Amino acid sequence: MEAALQNGAPPQSDGSAAARRWWVLGAVVLAQLMVVLDGTVVNIALPSAQTDLGFSDGNRQWIVTGYSLAFGGLLLLGGRVSDMIGRKRAFLAGLVGFAAASALGGAADGFGVLVAARVLQGAAGALLAPTALAVLATTFTAPRERARAFGVFSAAAGAGSAIGVLLGGFLTEGLNWRWTLYINVFIAVVAAAAATVSIGRTPRRGPRPALDIPGAVLVSAGLFALVLGFSEAETDGWAAPPSWASLTASALLLVAFAARQRRTAHPLLPPGVLLDRDRAAGYSGILLASVGMFGVLLFVNYYLQDSLDYSPIRTGLAFLPMVVLLVIGSQLATNVFLPRLGHRRVVPTGMALGAVGMALLTGLEPDSTYTTGVLPALLLIGFGIGNVITSSFQAGTSGVDPGTIGVASAVVNTSQQIGGSIGTALLNTLATAATGHYLAAHGTSPAATAQAATHGYAVAYWWGAGTYTAGALLTTLLYRHKRRPTPQPST
Repeated sequence: MEAALQNGAPPQSDGSAAARRWWVLGAVVLAQLMVVLDGTVVNIALPSAQTDLGFSDGNRQWIVTGYSLAFGGLLLLGGRVSDMIGRKRAFLAGLVGFAAASALGGAADGFGVLVAARVLQGAAGALLAPTALAVLATTFTAPRERARAFGVFSAAAGAGSAIGVLLGGFLTEGLNWRWTLYINVFIAVVAAAAATVSIGRTPRRGPRPALDIPGAVLVSAGLFALVLGFSEAETDGWAAPPSWASLTASALLLVAFAARQRRTAHPLLPPGVLLDRDRAAGYSGILLASVGMFGVLLFVNYYLQDSLDYSPIRTGLAFLPMVVLLVIGSQLATNVFLPRLGHRRVVPTGMALGAVGMALLTGLEPDSTYTTGVLPALLLIGFGIGNVITSSFQAGTSGVDPGTIGVASAVVNTSQQIGGSIGTALLNTLATAATGHYLAAHGTSPAATAQAATHGYAVAYWWGAGTYTAGALLTTLLYRHKRRPTPQPST
């Protein structure tokens, strides 16, 4: 009853209130899944879209980059807007915007329209993703229900990219590339219907906070430049002027943003959100987990299709065991491991499992098999990262004032987005350089070319293993050690 009143919903029985909360979870999970899988589902369709619309190889990257630039650059602003206008209104606006942009992209008759649609998708996603997490954090406040809800949500967030690979293959081969965008319209309609009847309006307490316009410009430009710099590094290398110029500009803009947040009366990102040790550990965990996770999706995808000659659909199916273990890991983390062991043990252990899985992938050869070579590593990584993502999502939104829960959720999503950008650019650059060095030393025969590719992937996997190892050490240091309360003598 009290939770319903706080969320602005009419008084309900405990049973109906519980049912309403699970409808909220369904809407939020659908929204998060749509935003996350859209980062990969379109990738599978790119060759078909390129053939249909006739754009060049050089322009192809902007179909992906346009989405990630808008999404990553506007996340903090989207989180703050969610706090200002109300979470139900922001959630529905994000869903409608994402669906409309997806419909525009699916109907695109040229390259420019498709890029514009992807940018609009990213902008709508930047409002939708932090709002979805904020809705979840404020709807589920009882510890047991909160744990279950975050387990389901984290599983969707972690598995979304892998599901995107599978869904993209099915839609592209079974229908055509346009359905990788049209599918979002159906998902958004279902999520909006559930949200309309289940999410209550949050009553405002006190005056509406002012929006820090200069801060919003600084942080959006800084994050935009950061994602752009990593995207340029992936295609042109770290020494290319667009790469280092963008990254330098990003550093300067983000430093200026941090300085402004310390002195403005209405900070876009209150410093206290970042200064809590457990929340900082959560943000670090999701960032480092995303670095390695995107590396797995990228290079295992290349290996399966190029070395083992898998089709797109078969490649997507090959990732399903990892998705299943990720879901299992998420549920066990929330319902068993976290209540008994706490973040300080669960997250480093999950990182360590991810590191072992990455190390196993370094042993792949051109003639390795999926069952003995790839599958064991995917199972370990899926289970380990399922634990990390769930724990990090919970820690990143815990203990936050309701008036800033949207921006705290945006930091979680920003960490995931930046981690993915770093992982894609850094690991791809390292793999490409290692492949080139191998070919220079061993020639360009077919056998040498095949071995060079797996050698490059192995270098990336070792770096991924190192990232997870660093994550295990960092989160061990950051998370507070939770002591059990000392029993008090009865009187």
